[in-house]
Amino acid sequence: MDDKDRQLIALLRQNARLPVATLAKALGVSRGTVQNRIDRLTERGTIQGFTVRVRADAEPGRIRAITMIGVEGERSERIIKQLRGHPEIAAVHTTNGRWDMVLELNTDSLEAFDLALQRIRQIKGIASSETSLLLSTYPM
Repeated sequence: MDDKDRQLIALLRQNARLPVATLAKALGVSRGTVQNRIDRLTERGTIQGFTVRVRADAEPGRIRAITMIGVEGERSERIIKQLRGHPEIAAVHTTNGRWDMVLELNTDSLEAFDLALQRIRQIKGIASSETSLLLSTYPM
């Protein structure tokens, strides 16, 4: 991956719907070059897909939270596999510091949120957790 690829990815992160012609103009290359780079980055798995970002307040009843997880021993891989089966989990991040993992949770109600947390906390190997509800989001 070179600087043009990184610039292309940065543009696509801002707006994945930009036309190839617009991307080409911004990068100072031909449309064919941009299309070839996108195809190559996709084939290699660098670009794994294109998605939609929804404004946090677009779904007013949605409960969003971050849960930090402490793992006992070397059980991270097994725990990640088990977490994949939970539809409330939008993402799992491994991290350093006090917590071993950070989960992004989304549910439609506090009751569903409570049930999701109960199921997550019962996974063998999870030693501790701390959850914070996301109240407001400020786009950067």
